[in-house]
Amino acid sequence: MSTFPAQRRIEIIDLIQLRPMVRADELAAHFGVSVETIRRDLIALELDGQMKRVYGGALRTDSSPSEAPFERRRVANAAQKRAMGRLAASLALPDEQLILDVGTSVVQVAAHLPRTWRGRVLTNSILVVGELAARDGVEVLTSGGQVRSGDLACSGSHAEAFFSGFYGGTAFLGSGGVHPTIGLTDYYPTEIPMRRIIIEHSAQSYLMADSSKLGHVAPAKVCELDALTGIITDDGLDDATAQALEGAGARLLVANVERTNGRDAEAL
Repeated sequence: MSTFPAQRRIEIIDLIQLRPMVRADELAAHFGVSVETIRRDLIALELDGQMKRVYGGALRTDSSPSEAPFERRRVANAAQKRAMGRLAASLALPDEQLILDVGTSVVQVAAHLPRTWRGRVLTNSILVVGELAARDGVEVLTSGGQVRSGDLACSGSHAEAFFSGFYGGTAFLGSGGVHPTIGLTDYYPTEIPMRRIIIEHSAQSYLMADSSKLGHVAPAKVCELDALTGIITDDGLDDATAQALEGAGARLLVANVERTNGRDAEAL
């Protein structure tokens, strides 16, 4: 289906509105042209402000290279994150080792651990430390390292060495975006090596991602979805997204959020 450049570029813009990323090889097959031709199209569209090129394709221009401010994320989808935190906390076994990553959803895991739970928590989140440090029977070890404002996330070589020294346990990870084709992505490249170490060294690894992050692509890739034990999300995801993620090898654990009169019951 070869087309003139102007018409083809209009159709590429239409296609990228349907999903956050398009791949150059898929576009080439769709239009019956070479990948080099598609790359020229993407360069022209990027210069026009219509999309942003990335390795292998292009992102919608609304796929921001930076994360929303912490305070805005802290209050966004709050009931969903609480429900997810409660579900995640129910997976924690007595006397096991938990690894709690950074992020507003992961903090909810710490907040919902039963008061009777006993065990060890490894974390690179100072917010998680604040939730758990005063708990009897909970041993909290923090990675240290360079601290990022807002989430109070620690990273760098010190944090990587810390997590490299532990094996086993259940990890709960934060996320920037979760896409069936691209996998788990994040906004902070310096934190990605540490997150990969956590995944590789954990017996189980669960990703905390509310439904607004499903299908979204952040700038830097962490791993494929089948590297994770499961994705904990909320019941706002649609059937098509769920099927696409499961088709990519993801196991979904869905937290139900009760709603009353159009409002989240948990927020009342």
